[in-house]
Amino acid sequence: MSTAAKASDPVYQALRQRILALQLAPGERINEKELAAEFGLSRTPVHEAVQRLTEEGLIEIRPRSGTFVARIPVHELEEAMLVRTALELAMIERAAARLTPQALKQLDDWLAEQRRCAKRSDQAGFHRADEGFHACLAELAGFPGVWRTIAQAKTQVDRFRRLTLPIQGRMQEVIAEHQAVVEALRSGAPDKAMAAMRRHLDQVLPAIALTRSLQPDYFVNRPTA
Repeated sequence: MSTAAKASDPVYQALRQRILALQLAPGERINEKELAAEFGLSRTPVHEAVQRLTEEGLIEIRPRSGTFVARIPVHELEEAMLVRTALELAMIERAAARLTPQALKQLDDWLAEQRRCAKRSDQAGFHRADEGFHACLAELAGFPGVWRTIAQAKTQVDRFRRLTLPIQGRMQEVIAEHQAVVEALRSGAPDKAMAAMRRHLDQVLPAIALTRSLQPDYFVNRPTA
């Protein structure tokens, strides 16, 4: 890894996290000079970090206008959820075959953390616990690398999902959906666990219409030819 690449990595990670957490909102301007001052770096590693995020579709550079946080592309969400659903259902089936009391406790612990976060309306903590729950299932299936593949595929979905958490009752719904997966696994019913996971993931896309009505400027439709 080049020196410039090493220097750009913390900027890249910080900016990426801010964008996914909506601390930098879709459409917000990115000022490389200000970022360089914030991180105590030259413009080169900051520009490199911005280029990496542009390649991921999280930042867009508009000629003669500037650099902005990309809006959420609605047309990519369905494709990302298709990939996620297929992989997560396969992992549930494998996790069920490898289930142990210790594994069930790990899942219960993540559920407990989600409940704690929901109780104090900690949306960031809730999202982290949600990710932990699904990553734990990948570990139990014996394929932790699959979760990294899913995480990469669902980058835009994560931004959209963060917008749904403030919706009244949504965090409690997610907990109930996760609980249904765990209880099906606990009862030794992999088919029911897979069905519960599918129901859980199928709740993501129907919320687009409501979310777009609340933050219409955060989204963009498929570009027309």
